[in-house]
Amino acid sequence: MPPFSRRDFLSSSAGLSAAALAAADLRIAEAQPAAMPAAMPAAGPAPAAASAAAAPAPSWSVGPFEDLRQWIAELDRRGLVLRVRDVDQDAYEGTALMYRLIDRFGMYFAPTLVMENVKIDGVWHKGPIITNHFGHWDTECLSFGLEPVPGDHVATYYKALARVEEFLKRGQGGAFPTAAFTEVTRDVAPCKQVVLSGDAIDLRQFAFIQSNPADSTRYVNTGSVFTHDQELGKNFGTYRCEIKGPRLLGVNPEEGQGAWQAFMKARERGEKSVKVSIALGQDPVTWVVSSSKLNRAKADELEVVSAIRGKPLKVVRSETNDHLVPANSEMIIEGEVPLDQPMLPEGPFGEMYGYMGAKKSANFWMNVTTITHRRNPWIVNQFTGVTRGFPTAPLEQIALASLKRFMPNVKMLHTPVEATGLCFVSFKKQKPGEALEIGKRIAQIVGIAKIIVMVDDDVEVLDRTQVMHALGARWQPQPATAIIPEMRGMALDPSLTKRPMTSKIVIDATRQLPEEGGPKIYQALNRTELERLAPEAFEKVAARWGKWVGKYRPPGV
Repeated sequence: MPPFSRRDFLSSSAGLSAAALAAADLRIAEAQPAAMPAAMPAAGPAPAAASAAAAPAPSWSVGPFEDLRQWIAELDRRGLVLRVRDVDQDAYEGTALMYRLIDRFGMYFAPTLVMENVKIDGVWHKGPIITNHFGHWDTECLSFGLEPVPGDHVATYYKALARVEEFLKRGQGGAFPTAAFTEVTRDVAPCKQVVLSGDAIDLRQFAFIQSNPADSTRYVNTGSVFTHDQELGKNFGTYRCEIKGPRLLGVNPEEGQGAWQAFMKARERGEKSVKVSIALGQDPVTWVVSSSKLNRAKADELEVVSAIRGKPLKVVRSETNDHLVPANSEMIIEGEVPLDQPMLPEGPFGEMYGYMGAKKSANFWMNVTTITHRRNPWIVNQFTGVTRGFPTAPLEQIALASLKRFMPNVKMLHTPVEATGLCFVSFKKQKPGEALEIGKRIAQIVGIAKIIVMVDDDVEVLDRTQVMHALGARWQPQPATAIIPEMRGMALDPSLTKRPMTSKIVIDATRQLPEEGGPKIYQALNRTELERLAPEAFEKVAARWGKWVGKYRPPGV
């Protein structure tokens, strides 16, 4: 099996819950019909793709959001935004603040941070600079048009998973469905309000920041890079881009990613350059599709966005190439990636594991020819390795559906964003040795899963406490452990010495059967006995919770 690309694991952002597991899909693309032409004239929509017509689109109770600004307004309305002013990023105050917010509230509850009036390279920028705009659990539901379950992040996550499952059922072969988008004219596209070319372009005049003092420089790290290859088709994905000069920008697709494949194919054909467009400040659905590998069928990803939104995405043609880009973006950077010139060094850069990524000796780069943007564009920055980058429910549901095809007794899987390398899998054990058997298969399939913890189906893998409790009370290191001396892992893992090879461990933290060396009688959980012998106890407490507990909160909560 070929190595997974970084986008399969992560998406330019901080960690990814089970993203790599999506690679277990059974050649979804082969089940798809031939892709339909994506473009349509502004005068009228093209017929919707066949997969989208199979069933009515899931309804949206919230959204769909037309742009980044509507999304932030909705988060703000729900109390999920923290606004701060006068941030000296030359002193890395923004970075330190985001770390402290994660320290205080956790990666899944920290607010979206909106920074206004930010000092960058000695110059104060009005901003805003936005970060962690998909960090909170509630964004899992909101990004797909659902109301979160108040006060219950686990139920919220499962609700989002169920919505993704709806979309997968509407598609074919386990892929997301597609639907037509709408091309609009330049005069009505917000991203065309200002057009810069030639010497008027200076990437450094915008509020792009250096996230960490150990990073090489300032980065554009939340853009959707659009490519189109005559063999591979259309693609957009999120790759970090190092600002190398006023009109010089690095482009960093990892080996195997869509843009990397497009560049290499063009080079093999003897082409001297590839034209690209980079969309910044995207609407939430475009961001989710761009930053995670949802397109399993080589479809036009703009059509995937339209299908998820339940209404056509508005797109506009780029100024200097034929790429169609989201019309409501904050900014579009256009340029050419030379293929007949030496590549340039890139980095170092703080990576997804929370450790610094090493400097690269050779990296793609582009000459920027045009920038179009809204008046006073909003800039999104990703503190990679610090915050969550985007909703993870789509990739986990894709992964789960894929695994269930050949491991039907798997119930749920989860790889914590804050602990890249861990993978928790719950399943219904049916025979001795099955946990280690399934765990080894997952280790082989999933490069990013270095520590696979198998638990019984009564353990909620989204609850770290339950997983740790199972480890402490059900796992016997001998014989319920399998060490794999060498296997392909994630090249960004800072502990590797022979990249990308790693050792792995599978831990069977299920109740051990007698045939596995476990006790003849496994004692029941205290709570399980309470629920069995006093089934109304929790209902009675719930009825009196307001009277007994009310608004009480212990210090520190």
